[in-house]
Amino acid sequence: MQVAVVGGTGTLGVPVVRDLVARGHSVRVLSRSAPTNPVAGSEHHAVDLVTGSGLDAALAGVHTVVDAASHRGLRSARVMVEGVHTLLAAEQRADVGHHVEISIVGCEQVPFSYYRTKVAQERVVTQGPTPWTLLRATQFHELIDEILGASAKFRLAPRGSLRFQPVDVNAVATRLADAVEAGPSGRIRDIGGPVVQTLGELADVRRRTLGQTLIPLPVPPVGRIARRVRDAALCLDSAGEAVSYDYAEWLHRRYAKPVS
Repeated sequence: MQVAVVGGTGTLGVPVVRDLVARGHSVRVLSRSAPTNPVAGSEHHAVDLVTGSGLDAALAGVHTVVDAASHRGLRSARVMVEGVHTLLAAEQRADVGHHVEISIVGCEQVPFSYYRTKVAQERVVTQGPTPWTLLRATQFHELIDEILGASAKFRLAPRGSLRFQPVDVNAVATRLADAVEAGPSGRIRDIGGPVVQTLGELADVRRRTLGQTLIPLPVPPVGRIARRVRDAALCLDSAGEAVSYDYAEWLHRRYAKPVS
């Protein structure tokens, strides 16, 4: 099958491309810049979701599009909402048969700008012209590590009751590749990691694993966003599926030797 992975050079996009190639699919990586370490068997097409540049050529002959693009910044809505409008229009012109979208567990419950953007993006896809599949996942281990790593640079370890259920990005990539092969399925089962932990617990896991001496930094649940996260809005409900390994295992795999 000819598959295009939008954002195929990113944290999620790379393992999606790798998984699809391993399954024997012909994969096009769609991004503004070429990958630094391209996956063997894939080909790159330069595109711009904001302007639509390159999309028609990149989607010619494509059966399925996986949208793994992400943008955290002031232009997030332009890339992830208006850009998906542009992408879906190009898919319609190319007669693409299936659009696979990734979103975030609980995004409609947390009044944070990025999550609002994801809700708007979901609406564009589910009301758009291309038959679709939508998968929601919890935060990737990489994001949790990025947050805690930034604090650790200042010798600080956040302490708080905010709850997360981080997931292995490779497990999410596998589920998206499964969705490609299953065909348009609408909203499929949410997935997340196997353990719900507070921010303080996650910080302790990282500190112990990496052998760091850090100063505790209390993070009280002030404001609606923090209170919703404290109440596990970003974690799976009873209908979701826990997969793969937890943050502690991810740290052991990521950091082969303790660093300080």
